[in-house]
Amino acid sequence: MKNHIRIFFTSVFFLLGSVIAYTPGVNAHCQIPCGIYNDHARVMSMLEDTVTIEKSIKMIQELSSSKDAQSQNQLVRWIMNKEAHAQKIISTVCDYFLTQRIKPGGKDYSERLENHHKVIVDAMEAKQNTGMEFVKTLRKDIEALLPYYPEH
Repeated sequence: MKNHIRIFFTSVFFLLGSVIAYTPGVNAHCQIPCGIYNDHARVMSMLEDTVTIEKSIKMIQELSSSKDAQSQNQLVRWIMNKEAHAQKIISTVCDYFLTQRIKPGGKDYSERLENHHKVIVDAMEAKQNTGMEFVKTLRKDIEALLPYYPEH
């Protein structure tokens, strides 16, 4: 009986360890003081994600009237793609800019917080909706971050 319990617990720990080991991480920069930053590249990456969200919305609109299995499959894939890229923008703002690049006490601290928060909300709305107006707002608010992070 004790052998069965040991095998059971060993299996459970192995399974939990496997799940933890294969959990994908956030793709923002590290949160150690490495000093390696390319803020402009992060903003450009978010703009690229916006283009992908725009393409996804176009395809969702196009495929939504089709009822065949292949079109429905592609529709789901485009929805998932839109969600993933919007979440990537949210993660970049939260895990990179808000935690590492916006410093309390700066003269424009409140302004920066507000502008970065707009991008988070815009990305959330792009996840929730399929209108192009949400993409336009997201792009505009990401572009508004560019003056904070000029190209080197």
